[in-house]
Amino acid sequence: MDAFSLKNKTILITGASSGIGRSCSVECSRSGASLILVGRNEEELIKTASQLSPDTKVAIIAEDITHSEQIEALIADRVAVLGKISGFIHCAGIEKTLPLKKHSPQLYHDIFEINVIAGFEIAKILSLKKYKDDTSSFVFISSVAGMVGEAGKAAYSASKGAVIAGARSLAMELSRGNIRVNSISPAMINTPILERMFEDIGDEASSEIIKKHPLGIGEPIDVANACIFLLSDAARWVTGTNLVIDGGYSAQ
Repeated sequence: MDAFSLKNKTILITGASSGIGRSCSVECSRSGASLILVGRNEEELIKTASQLSPDTKVAIIAEDITHSEQIEALIADRVAVLGKISGFIHCAGIEKTLPLKKHSPQLYHDIFEINVIAGFEIAKILSLKKYKDDTSSFVFISSVAGMVGEAGKAAYSASKGAVIAGARSLAMELSRGNIRVNSISPAMINTPILERMFEDIGDEASSEIIKKHPLGIGEPIDVANACIFLLSDAARWVTGTNLVIDGGYSAQ
């Protein structure tokens, strides 16, 4: 049996409408998983679903997970159809690069709400026996910005550091329920978020950032492959860790 296979596993993925979340959805489907795709934009979620392996069982939840009182009910409906959750990837997130003088309490709040709180709240739901498989794996997408300092990213870096620390605590608490919890910290990945950031900071600053990645800018599939490992039985003894996928960025 292939230890890296996701066959007979149902995986819930937030932020599945674009970027890393879309790539994770496609690659998980290729590994045999059934999928619950979560995001705000139903049209983009349908586009993601259209890119999955043809025989993939898939359900969609088009909701703003930061303001949804019914997210548990929606998850319960999908679990009733697809089966209990074996894996969870929290890809949903926002990034903002601004000098500290332009940071505001609202900015911190907005970033933490989606990057940290929404993911942990869904993990709380998925840790309940009525929704989880006998064994399951939760993966939170953090960032190297949560490990090393980057100018203009106080709020974003703080949120991603919180993801790493929180995931470790969840790993300790949820292990008794046979739930493994890990985070992944990518450096710059070629996504719409990166494109917008490069537009904000200009060509010269963008070139400097690219130079800091010895293996170049990463692709969404690089993160998706790491997620598949952590979700699979091949990682059955891996919990409470932060897997760095950064093309050498943080080694300098």
